[in-house]
Amino acid sequence: MKRRPPMAYESGLRTVDRAFADALRRLDTDTAPEVLHAAALASYAVSTGHAALDLQRPGALLEASGLPAPAQWESALRDSRWVAVPASDQESDRGAPLVLEAGLLYLRRYREYERRLAAGLRRIASHAPATDLPDALGAVFRALFPDALDGDAQARAAALALARSLLLVTGGPGTGKTTTIARMLLLLVAQSRLHGIDSPRIALAAPTGRAADRMAESLRHAVAAMRTLDGVDDALCDALPLEARTLHRLLGTIPGNPQFRHHADNPLPLDVIVVDEASMIDLPLMCKLVEAVADGARLVLLGDRDQLPSIEAGDVLAAITDAAGDSDAQPPAVARWLAPLIGDVPFAREASGPLAGYRVHLRRGYRQDAALQLAPLAAALRDGDADRALELLRGGELSGVQFHEGLRDPLTGATREPLLADWRAIAASTDPLEALQCAARVRLLTALRDGPQGAEALNARIEEALAGAAHARYFHGRLLLVHENDYRQHLFNGDLGVCLRDGRGDIAAWFPDGKGGVRSLHPSTLPAHGGAFAMTVHKAQGSEAGVVWLLLPRQDARPLSRELLYTAVTRARSALHVCADEAVLRAALARHAIRVSGLARRLR
Repeated sequence: MKRRPPMAYESGLRTVDRAFADALRRLDTDTAPEVLHAAALASYAVSTGHAALDLQRPGALLEASGLPAPAQWESALRDSRWVAVPASDQESDRGAPLVLEAGLLYLRRYREYERRLAAGLRRIASHAPATDLPDALGAVFRALFPDALDGDAQARAAALALARSLLLVTGGPGTGKTTTIARMLLLLVAQSRLHGIDSPRIALAAPTGRAADRMAESLRHAVAAMRTLDGVDDALCDALPLEARTLHRLLGTIPGNPQFRHHADNPLPLDVIVVDEASMIDLPLMCKLVEAVADGARLVLLGDRDQLPSIEAGDVLAAITDAAGDSDAQPPAVARWLAPLIGDVPFAREASGPLAGYRVHLRRGYRQDAALQLAPLAAALRDGDADRALELLRGGELSGVQFHEGLRDPLTGATREPLLADWRAIAASTDPLEALQCAARVRLLTALRDGPQGAEALNARIEEALAGAAHARYFHGRLLLVHENDYRQHLFNGDLGVCLRDGRGDIAAWFPDGKGGVRSLHPSTLPAHGGAFAMTVHKAQGSEAGVVWLLLPRQDARPLSRELLYTAVTRARSALHVCADEAVLRAALARHAIRVSGLARRLR
């Protein structure tokens, strides 16, 4: 048997990546070393969030040496039995585990996810809703958006939802995305009733339980506000959904099966699907969601493309946003239809892509309390402007923002007790719902999971401070964070719970029930979980807290990026504390969380 050539940079790969390459070599001992190297890297690429390996930039994955030139590499791959080279958007050969397309090397499954997702989005967009506009609907629109003719982006999004089956609403934290959606849905209900048909079947969803709960809570507030508006019928408000589900619950999980109950051959029995926090949705899940949307149904995606991309493969929201572009221009027919609602709309004389004109970007911020002046800092972090960010942090002129420069341990010294105070209040509560509300008052965020400044070590120290060195594992007032999906218990990665004594004095784990209440489980029945006083920024995505403490590591680390910092600070509602060294802050802002993907190209 031929001896396998040593693989360059092999120490940086996972065992499963090396095993994949070894399997190809065993099946065909004549497989070129370049193909084996590329196969291992393509596998590793998916584990780091990329949809594919970019043959021009393999160094984006890990430090590499001894790599072939891209042209030589691509030539070897094209000649390999393990690599399919299909025509654009054609299904790849099922016998080939790898696919080469446009300079990217995919694991076949992920190339198919991309191809199917692009096709699914084009399919949804191609179904244009009815375009008649009853006068009564215009009256409701003006009651909801009195400034619609003055360029109100929220009004434009709601109007476009009446004319489009696919809509992308993007914007930073607190730009009114949920308020926009509530009014948009009310208009869709009003439109149906004016046509004499049943109200549309609507579902609200988000990637995590916490994001779904926050979406539902925000929508309930928005509906309550709409009831106070003149010209808005309470009956329309009564028809709106006030609950949200995780995407897994929406699609219907099957225990022990990666597939869902709803798919292309069994679509969701819904007319309108609204999904929040779309930046968190990975490529496989977005593909399965889009394929489960029935022909003629509306899909509305909400999100902030400047946040961290999904933990798993893909940066789907960014790709769709890129394909949709920034222009407000619409085809002449759509522009003329929108004019009575929002005034003159620029014409798009030539189509620049199948999704051009399907996006509305909201810019005005609403979320933060008046006491928190966060927007200038968030903008500097988003743009990677380290000089400006440090100037703002050190200047002390941003209300509600404090910079603890050089502070490496907020659990010591003068910051210890103020940080622990709100967590102590959890243990003083006997009402699980009240305790979970207390848990949202403060959050300690870190970039890392392991190490002295990682979430696990910080949680251990906080739990000792709250319950003593010899505390029970599940003590009264302990916060829990679920780490994996458990379809039988209806618990999902990222769900937040609290340990409290029940009526018999026994410790139970309490979680939101998705309906504004709580449910209890015995701690022994929980899936993998840990403490939730401190958490990584990734785990905090999709949630918010009154006070956020951001602790950066002492030295630069690969997870740090401008997207991570932006995501972290925009979790705060009323106060932000940043603990960091200048060098680490600058290193983080110099790094982009860029994902390799071909989705935007397909959608264009």
